Formats: sequence, C-alpha cells, structure tokens
Amino acid sequence: MGTRKTIAITGASAGIGAEIARVCAARGYDLILIARREAPLLALSAELEAGHNIRAHVVTADLGAADAARTLADAVEARGLQVDGLVNNAGFSKTTGFTTTDPAAQQEMIRVMLSVPVELARLWLPAMKQRGWGRIVNVASMAGFLQATGGDTLYGPIKSFMIKFSQGLWVESQGSGVHVSVVCPGYTYTEFHDVNGSREAVSAAYPKWMWLQADRVARDAWDAVEADKPRCIPGKRYQFLSVVSKLLPDSVGLKTAASHARKLNRV
Repeated sequence: MGTRKTIAITGASAGIGAEIARVCAARGYDLILIARREAPLLALSAELEAGHNIRAHVVTADLGAADAARTLADAVEARGLQVDGLVNNAGFSKTTGFTTTDPAAQQEMIRVMLSVPVELARLWLPAMKQRGWGRIVNVASMAGFLQATGGDTLYGPIKSFMIKFSQGLWVESQGSGVHVSVVCPGYTYTEFHDVNGSREAVSAAYPKWMWLQADRVARDAWDAVEADKPRCIPGKRYQFLSVVSKLLPDSVGLKTAASHARKLNRV
C-alpha cells in the first residue's frame, strides 16, 4: 500500500467511473475498482498500473444485491485495503414507465443509486474523518434539478436526493479534512443510454452541442472535490440550464418534462 491514498470507485468498468479512475491514477492515487463485470475492470487495472505506477485493485460486486454495501466493505477489508476516498458512480435507469417497469428492477435502482451510496459513506466516512483526510464524490445528474422525469420516473428523484445528501455531508465534514462534492452532468457519451435502450432516441432528439465527454466530466468532478467545492456542473451550458430550471414555474417545468418524455417515446 505504501503512503499513497486509495480511492474506491463504484461503476468503474466504463463511462464516467472509468474516466475518474484514469484521472485519479494520473494524480498518483491507488484505486479500488468496483463493478459487476470483471473483464473490463481487469483491463482497466492493467492499463492504469502500467501507465501510472499505482495499484489498481479489482473487486467485483453486485450493488443491487441485498446487503451489498456491507458485503463490499467486508471484501475490501479482507484484502487489507484502506479506503481514503469514495466515488459513488454506479447507476442505470429504466425508461419504460413507472407502472410498466418490473418492481424488482425499481428496487434495484433504489439500492444501487441511493441506498448503497448512503451506506458506503456511513461505513467509510468516520474513518476518513478520524484520519483527517478523505474525498467523496457522488455522481448525480442535471435530472436532479428538474421538476420531474417521465418514463424513467425514479431517476430524477434519486438524483435530487443525492444532491441534497451530498450537500449535507459537505456541511458536516467542514474542518475535518474530508472533502465532499456532487457532480451533476447533463447528457454524456457513455454506455448509459445503450444499456437502457435509449441511445437512438436521445441521439436523434438532442444536438451534439448538448453532449459532454466523460473524460471532461471526470476531470471537473475531481478538480471540484480536491477544491472542496460542494457541487460541480460540467459545462457552461448546463450551468446556465441549472439556473433556468430553478426559475421555471412547476406548470412550465412539468410540461417540459412531458414533452421530453414524449420526444423519447417514454410516455
């Protein structure tokens, strides 16, 4: 282990999680790469260890399983690893509508994107504070600022929770040496839309200028947490939209959400 700090990253097999791993490795952090799929984690680990002279440990985990956070923490502890930082990035969405989505899939969304991040922070944050150093990045979304999301009905509310949760952790961690930041990207080129089956629809509905690159989001997120900024919104266009969303009356915001859902064939 040496004296380097170790950052645990969930959803590290691709997309923003993998790019945050690359940013951290380039800055000299050791890593714990966490996801369900082992093969891409092993490939990423080999890439980062060869390129940056760091250790990138691979831990496979199904964060949708019951007691996933405790099982993951036990697996990390069994390998003698210390968690100095946490990136809660794992996530997905279901765009088939609230009443037509399998309840088991909805429960999995809540566990992976809400319950597990809270539980991992509760498990690892106290020791970070005791040591006087820590970093927590929660990956939320611009959807967390909007009045509603249609079709993927749970996604926006979960991200709203993560924004408020992160702000609360930031307040409670002041002066402890632990930095907490929530990153709220807009549309980003990752596997996310391929997995939920909306790639073709969103690509046709929204122009290229609205899309962010995952490496840009990762750099902005890590810069924000190092600077102890409580919130990061990558891209000036999305920073502007976050302000506008607060000014919209609910009636306008909900009509916009409904139009968005229809555009993507979600309602």
